[in-house]
Amino acid sequence: MWKLLVGFIIFAALAVFLLMKGGANVDMGGEKHGIETTEPAHETPHDAAPASAPASAASQ
Repeated sequence: MWKLLVGFIIFAALAVFLLMKGGANVDMGGEKHGIETTEPAHETPHDAAPASAPASAASQ
């Protein structure tokens, strides 16, 4: 049984070594689910209401 465990450890270490030496971008962070990993070239400004906007009549 211990031989099986040692074989698995050697195989896993070899696999990780080959992935890292292959030059590929290996990300061990898990799934990202649509999160952008690179920033966009430019961002569009958001249409925010000015701070001096008058309050509505219902709130007065």
